[in-house]
Amino acid sequence: MCGIVAATADRDVVPVLIAGLKALEYRGYDSAGISVLQDGRLARVRAKGKVRDLETLYDSAPVAGVTGIAHTRWATHGAPNTVNAHPHVSSERVAIVHNGIIENHAELREELKARGYRFESETDTEVIAHLVEQALAGNADLRSAVLAATRRLHGAYAIAVMNRDQPDRIVGARRGSPLVVGVGDGEHFLGSDVQALIKQTNRFVYLDEGDVVEISRGRFEICDADGNPVERPVRKSELSADAVDRGEYRHYMIKEIHEQPRAVADTLEGRLSENRILPNIFGVDAEALLARVKHVQIVACGTSFHAGLVARYWLEGIAGLPCSVEVASEYRYRRAVVQPGTLFLAVSQSGETADTLAALRDGRRHGYLGSMAICNVPESSLVRESDLVLMTRAGPEIGVASTKAFTTQLAALALLVLELARINGLAAEKYSRLVAELASLPRVIGEVLALEPQIAALAERFVPRHHALFLGRGVHYPVALEGALKLKEISYIHAEAYPAGELKHGPLALVDEDMPVIAVAPNNQLLEKLKSNLEEVRARGGELFVFADTDAPVVQAGERGAVLKIASGGNLIAPAVFTVPLQMLAYHVAVLRGTDVDQPRNLAKSVTVE
Repeated sequence: MCGIVAATADRDVVPVLIAGLKALEYRGYDSAGISVLQDGRLARVRAKGKVRDLETLYDSAPVAGVTGIAHTRWATHGAPNTVNAHPHVSSERVAIVHNGIIENHAELREELKARGYRFESETDTEVIAHLVEQALAGNADLRSAVLAATRRLHGAYAIAVMNRDQPDRIVGARRGSPLVVGVGDGEHFLGSDVQALIKQTNRFVYLDEGDVVEISRGRFEICDADGNPVERPVRKSELSADAVDRGEYRHYMIKEIHEQPRAVADTLEGRLSENRILPNIFGVDAEALLARVKHVQIVACGTSFHAGLVARYWLEGIAGLPCSVEVASEYRYRRAVVQPGTLFLAVSQSGETADTLAALRDGRRHGYLGSMAICNVPESSLVRESDLVLMTRAGPEIGVASTKAFTTQLAALALLVLELARINGLAAEKYSRLVAELASLPRVIGEVLALEPQIAALAERFVPRHHALFLGRGVHYPVALEGALKLKEISYIHAEAYPAGELKHGPLALVDEDMPVIAVAPNNQLLEKLKSNLEEVRARGGELFVFADTDAPVVQAGERGAVLKIASGGNLIAPAVFTVPLQMLAYHVAVLRGTDVDQPRNLAKSVTVE
């Protein structure tokens, strides 16, 4: 949930560190800090708030050095303030930055206090700094000291450590949180992901679980948790430096909303041909495994969970396969009964979501037929640990509120559903028609984006509101859930979503003239039922905002409401299509309310802790 950057070079690395923090700020932004080795001492600058606050402080009192570490924080232990900001130090000898949670920090803290160590912060990270310093006091080199310290830790971590007395090197380690090595010419880097370093290099090494790496200007060496040397491949990233820039857009979120036609097209590219799905897109051995699938268990968190809920309707309605969908943080802590022939399907944007990863690992003990990941990050832990993989190709998503990650997940899930449906005997004519419909999704989303001026005008009516209700039926109930999540995430308006048929079972009590009700109205077999539900809202004086299919029979919103017509492109792709105007509505409401669109309070992008 936090962001790490480290560098050792023959130039001042502070600009590199600050630029890396800006690229990583989506991972956490309640405080930030840097530490460099300057004139034989650890110089440190820390600030509460965003990276720009750190930069302002640095401008007023510059530091410089050729070896340094940096961090942007999302608080887990201790309030967001300067004292708890990273880097943390021990005896003015060791400096450390850390992402993750150390579960046994309390007992380690008491042990270290008994040995005379003083704690300045409330964080679990400071424990690691003192453990490393303690090992160094026994004349260990920095790498050995880090190995000794990490053997004492229970929990998840990615760390980067500097030692005042060994100024030419930085040691990093990971378990449960990602860390990559950036390979330069006469300089090397560490980062939580490649986005932090892509402006410095396009060559990266992805560390495995338990790896410890030592970097210096001229080399890097990796060992496993037992200290044995290991080799990890150097990979060339296809990510471009300008992919993480906002360009002409005011916010990353609206940029990423408008990138959806391209992102979905990239997800489908090379996987469809002449109204059929090409073979082996799920892996060389996938077809034999998929032919044995009798049930699908989907596990995910947040927006990815909503994508899984949409897929459940598809899997059961199109492929004829029973499907269960569960929030990963719940699934991993209960005793699951696994039906024979069940495919474990994990959906994650980052591939490092702690609960989803833990569920995948725990699932190996439960007798699943196999595992599959739908993910956006090729070198993520989830991808590397799954039997089958389908990448979403969304590109970097910087805005905390997920947009193109969701629609590309739906595109990838649709590919899987149609392949399973074909294997299970879906009629050839229907199969071809649905594949053609899926292929049209980028174009249809592009047409919906042209409605932005109308949606921005609707947004003005939400600015003074404190609550909103979203309604959907069938496969569009998860779309309503996603719309409500977007609005509450970035505008801080309390929003809830319900199946429209549930109105009479409680939510109708909330409806009055001050409660805007947003309904998704595709032209499907449930439309007439939905229209009856909308009449219930109108009869109570509710203000209706209906996103209705252009092909739907007349849908009315009443004098105070509004109807926005949307060409859905067909029932298969309609969930992805109807999601886009709800994203734009949330965005424009947030802009008008003056909230921090890309970095909403209390949230971070990649949830790598429990």
